[in-house]
Amino acid sequence: MRPVWISLSLLLALSACQSETATEGEVVQSPAANDLAAHDLSEGEALTAAMADDVSRPLMQAQVVLDRLGFTPGVVDGKPGLSTRNALIGFQEANGMAASGELDELTIAALARWKNIPATRLVTIPADFAAGPFAELPKSAADQAKLPMLGYATLDEKLAERFHTTVETLMLLNQPQGGSPATGAPSAPATASSSATPLPAMFRAGQQIRVPNVGGDYVDATSVKDAGWLKTLEMLGVGSQQAKAAKIVVSKSKGTLRVYDSADKLVGLYTATMGSQRDPLPLGRWKINGVSYNPQFTYNPKLFWDVPDSREKQLLPPGPNGPVGVVWIDLSKEHYGIHGTPHPETIGRAQSHGCVRLTNWDAARLAQMVSSDTQ
Repeated sequence: MRPVWISLSLLLALSACQSETATEGEVVQSPAANDLAAHDLSEGEALTAAMADDVSRPLMQAQVVLDRLGFTPGVVDGKPGLSTRNALIGFQEANGMAASGELDELTIAALARWKNIPATRLVTIPADFAAGPFAELPKSAADQAKLPMLGYATLDEKLAERFHTTVETLMLLNQPQGGSPATGAPSAPATASSSATPLPAMFRAGQQIRVPNVGGDYVDATSVKDAGWLKTLEMLGVGSQQAKAAKIVVSKSKGTLRVYDSADKLVGLYTATMGSQRDPLPLGRWKINGVSYNPQFTYNPKLFWDVPDSREKQLLPPGPNGPVGVVWIDLSKEHYGIHGTPHPETIGRAQSHGCVRLTNWDAARLAQMVSSDTQ
């Protein structure tokens, strides 16, 4: 299988089948998941001083609310950009507003009901979340195939993915005016060359750090039958209860994947990367053959124009830094699918080899929304 991006207005007729089998007994959320989870006030409840932001971050506050509502801004970084504009358009369309893509007065007023959700929150990094292992991935597919999993290079990277942001944003949120990191000694740049050597990291277990206040991250362990997928949802801060997708539309011209419910209401909009001039997204109506959680990836050089055919085929292990991230939604168009990415900051910017590529957290969310009834 290889990733596939979708271009132009492509209506995907999805009939997803979950191939995972149920395990006996109840799986309990890990302490790390509970320690990092959002703890929101009830609607209308006043925000306490202890929970409030240390400084005003209006755009990031809008981003965390939009992310919770399913109109995800890609990485939550407090910066304007394509993904934030698309998220605002999705929210505006879903609420019968003019789709300006701007955080205008009407949109600010519509988002005001969530004004007691601050842009950031303080968390203490749990020891089990920080345990790793962490190591830089080798560049060659042959070397990657020898690893047990394609995991995170550093704790910093893992934290950034958990809070739907970038390492740079985490560092800025935890940088005091004095200029040095607030919660730990700075490390050397991540330049280690050995795949077995952990890279330097800014953060460590036991630190209290400020993070984007992404939420909607409650995982009902009784509803997730696969223990590995349960752990992935917790790791990504993605809740197990999602809206049901009756229809999915992928548009190259807009650079988006839209999700509609049975009432034809827009309930999700994600910025996506889809195809390139060399590997255009195939137009048409496709079905979803199935959903593979934490998939292995068959690296076949013959399917990639930019890889010599002389290289050997490799079976790459699963992991968030694998070519398709944490999930593969298989399309009826051979070799094409919807999947995650090891580089969330490139969504909507870099090209793909034809698949529809989302951030790992958006792909994980979508994987739980599709069903055999999805068109």
